[in-house]
Amino acid sequence: MLVIGIESSAHTFGVGICDDGKVIANEKMMFNISDKGLIPGKVAETHVKNAPKTVEIALKAAGIKIGDIEGVGYTRGPGLGPCLQVGELTAKSIAKRLGVKIAQVNHGAAHVEIARSAAKMKDPLALYVSGGNSQILKSSEKPFRHYEIIGETFDIGVGNMIDNFARAAKLNPAWGSTVAKMAQGGKYVRLPYTVKGMDFAFTGLLTSAIKMLDKASKEDVCYSIQETAFSMLCEATERALLLTKSRELCVCGGVAQSSRLREMLGMVAKENSARFGFASNEFNADNGGMIAFLAERMLKAGMDSNISECGVEQRYRIDRARIA
Repeated sequence: MLVIGIESSAHTFGVGICDDGKVIANEKMMFNISDKGLIPGKVAETHVKNAPKTVEIALKAAGIKIGDIEGVGYTRGPGLGPCLQVGELTAKSIAKRLGVKIAQVNHGAAHVEIARSAAKMKDPLALYVSGGNSQILKSSEKPFRHYEIIGETFDIGVGNMIDNFARAAKLNPAWGSTVAKMAQGGKYVRLPYTVKGMDFAFTGLLTSAIKMLDKASKEDVCYSIQETAFSMLCEATERALLLTKSRELCVCGGVAQSSRLREMLGMVAKENSARFGFASNEFNADNGGMIAFLAERMLKAGMDSNISECGVEQRYRIDRARIA
């Protein structure tokens, strides 16, 4: 089944095409964050300009025509409202034009499902870490198949925290990969560490790290904020791994692109006799391929929506999202 997926939850407008469980096109155009961060209205304006061209590029990459599409999926949420609306309208336009079914996809669930498939795992404990979300997840069949939240952030997502720090440190571009590069060669300085069972909090760490910029080198603070945040995630994940008795662990989401976080989680998994895996960075970054991947399965399972029911939900909790 040829399904096109539209992702527009934040700075990326992504278009993916999936055919029988295989992503055959995964194209994107991105808003330039620079050192200013995300301004939803401006990002949405960029998405509007990029949408037609991105769809065209994806169709060409897949070697198909728009009329070949048999189903549509899009990110309902969570995400930035104006940005989500661009993806919704794009998806609804395609579905209405072609007369095909449409699926509303939870962004986080798509991240987990594409990572689970890439790692060839059956039922892993998943650490989902992105700009807006940081959650430890495990699938549950009751009252329907969904991801249960075992642990999560009390305040902001780890990616959001690192991006905010990058802007305060005047890094350009102001995001995690820049912090990671700056952290190389840095030394540890003491920063707050907040873990409560399988939950964690990042605002205290962020505030202290910003203040520390006046007392220590930028390299040392970048190293310290990254090591502290990732250690918190690893402690909570290890506790969840033990309590759920899982033998599989995967990490997904934008922050899963960090080789350091994957290295630390790999050690956690090894020490607890669990298999560790993750998707390629193409699918850890926001992308339309993962939306098409999950949408195809949802449509095959009869989990489509009427166009009149389609909308966006900025705080679409993953534990409310039914998955196939």
